[in-house]
Amino acid sequence: MLTTFFILIAAYLVGAIPTGVILTRLTGGEDIRKTGSGNIGATNVYRTAGRKLGIITLLGDALKGLLPVLTVSLCFPADTTLIALTAAASFLGHCYPVYLGFKGGKGVATALGIFLVLSPLSVLLAVFIFAGLVWKTRYVSLGSISAAAAMPICILLLGNDTAIFTGALFISAIIIWRHRENIDRLIRGKENRFKA
Repeated sequence: MLTTFFILIAAYLVGAIPTGVILTRLTGGEDIRKTGSGNIGATNVYRTAGRKLGIITLLGDALKGLLPVLTVSLCFPADTTLIALTAAASFLGHCYPVYLGFKGGKGVATALGIFLVLSPLSVLLAVFIFAGLVWKTRYVSLGSISAAAAMPICILLLGNDTAIFTGALFISAIIIWRHRENIDRLIRGKENRFKA
């Protein structure tokens, strides 16, 4: 029980590392929370601080989801409940980071890292959905919401166990919830389109 507690705390603290904030500060840029959409994630960094920092932020945010889940998967491969809880903890760290007063990102890149460990084939299917929608509509938010909604379905169809499916459902629901303002803007036709 104590081991599980420390694993989950460690996963949360790794997930809470604010990659975008750190990178923009290190490069002399302004606080990412005070520019663009105010979000700390890769899309806002890309739009306000440039392509290179946006891509590095994406990779960093994905890694902080991937590494804790991969570590636990290798150390406790049969304990899918612990693996799913670790995934949830690192994801919540990104969305509600203690280092930033619990005001974090929307979790898409961190979820990507998590799902690459939990179900790589599901990620492939979700990436097709994301890329197709962003290419067609130029709305990153629509692609993110749709891919998040598809992930638990893909995981279920590919035969993963109940704990992994439940973890995926939890993560996907929070991603969609954290995009509620984007959903409102999409409905009103006010959402910003992505410019490559």
